[in-house]
Amino acid sequence: MHNNKEIEKRRTFAIISHPDAGKTTLTEKLLLYGGAINLAGSVKGKKTAKHAVSDWMEIEKQRGISVTSSVLQFKYGGYCINILDTPGHQDFSEDTYRTLMAADCAVMVIDASKGVENQTIKLFKVCVLRHIPIITFMNKMDRDAKNPFELLEDIETVLGINTYPMNWPIGSGKEFKGVYERKTREVLTFTANNGQREVEESRLGIDTEQARELIGEQMYSELHDDIDLLDGAGDEMDIDMVRSGKLTPVFFGSALTNFGVEPFLEEFLQLTTPPLPRETDSGTVDPMSDYFSAFVFKIQANMNKAHRDRIAFIRICSGKFEKGMEVYHVQSGKKMKLSQPQQIMAQEREVIDEAYAGDIMGVFDPGIFSIGDTVCTPGVNVKFKGIPTFAPEHFALVQQKDTMKRKQFIKGTNQIAQEGAIQIFQELDSGMEEVIVGVVGTLQFEVLEYRLKNEYNVDIVRSDLPYQYIKWIGNADVDPKKLDLASDTKRIQDLKGNHLLLFTNLWSINWALEHNKGLVLLDFGGA
Repeated sequence: MHNNKEIEKRRTFAIISHPDAGKTTLTEKLLLYGGAINLAGSVKGKKTAKHAVSDWMEIEKQRGISVTSSVLQFKYGGYCINILDTPGHQDFSEDTYRTLMAADCAVMVIDASKGVENQTIKLFKVCVLRHIPIITFMNKMDRDAKNPFELLEDIETVLGINTYPMNWPIGSGKEFKGVYERKTREVLTFTANNGQREVEESRLGIDTEQARELIGEQMYSELHDDIDLLDGAGDEMDIDMVRSGKLTPVFFGSALTNFGVEPFLEEFLQLTTPPLPRETDSGTVDPMSDYFSAFVFKIQANMNKAHRDRIAFIRICSGKFEKGMEVYHVQSGKKMKLSQPQQIMAQEREVIDEAYAGDIMGVFDPGIFSIGDTVCTPGVNVKFKGIPTFAPEHFALVQQKDTMKRKQFIKGTNQIAQEGAIQIFQELDSGMEEVIVGVVGTLQFEVLEYRLKNEYNVDIVRSDLPYQYIKWIGNADVDPKKLDLASDTKRIQDLKGNHLLLFTNLWSINWALEHNKGLVLLDFGGA
């Protein structure tokens, strides 16, 4: 039964946010409590040699952003916590969506001076699609923030989820004094310091004279009014609603000054569950099962310049992994050993001997894995439901400059597409000399260009295309060539031969639907 104890301790979550909401800072502060980093590299000073520990690709070093989702594991208070860090840049890629498939819950970081921003909305929708719990950290209270009631209303109207503030801010910016904790009815006050661990904090009962003196008469009476309002009008705390993704607990704090991060972490561990059962083609898999099962949610090539390697990131869904064990790769029907199993602690890779349901590990990919593949104990033969392909939002025609390098061009674009950073399409009846590349964020075009040149020695010419929408044709029996379409609509196919249509605007989509009765257009491709 030892396995179950280990699995009970696991918490696996993704952090989602809009660019610059402070996600990387929060991640570092969490790692600090796990003793994983002794010194949180201040992310602001990107010019110095000390980069944030979770960013590693060259482009990231140049641009100071997280492009690839990294996985960090740390221990805290008897728990083993896996953080999936998602790139929060507006040029993020489909990787971000897929990473959410491997998480059991999400922490949404919001900048309190800005409220909900558009990138957050997209990520949030993926969480809702999967009914995963969302816990909100309202960050940057050490700067001037919007009114907290306004911030809650913002979440409720824009994202359509109810909120329950776990604590309540007392002032913001220079006036930020601390927070009131609703559960304990205590005031946690805040004295800024630049120390590495935690700002000075003291706890006082709300009704004490010291609390009144510390906060000041005016803020004290405002706080009392706010509390009455919250207790009278707000949602009740309902853990089942939280766990089904219908209610988000909200914490106010500041990751930069490290105020409220530890109370947040402690509550978070209480609010969330150990790894949850996962859907397969033939029922659900219980994490406590004695067989091992896992799926691939991300493939990353060439993480190590010295070796041309590909790492497949897998999320363990049940049982225990042991080094050297034989597993069955369902898609190829082959038995194999997962070689070089490692957990990535920021840039440090550590080879591991064992891992449990809920854990994420990187294994060497000899070129056989695709996103969504299942590996399991031989003889079990489960197959996890695939990961949907999300619609790209930007398109470009890509050709190689030197026609002699056709082979490298095809190999490079195919491999990068296999990792899921880009999607490749072809016009019907055209060869591979030119491909249409679709990406979720435009940064991926730069990454593609950079990698083709550096890893495959191929220069490309890219011309951006005016398309804004892509739809998969849902009818199996429709011949795309016979469809009656507007002149600015393009018929294409993906590498698996599925037929799609590219549209420049919504008008052309409506035209296609009106002129082709029974045509089914889908927003994302079948898994």
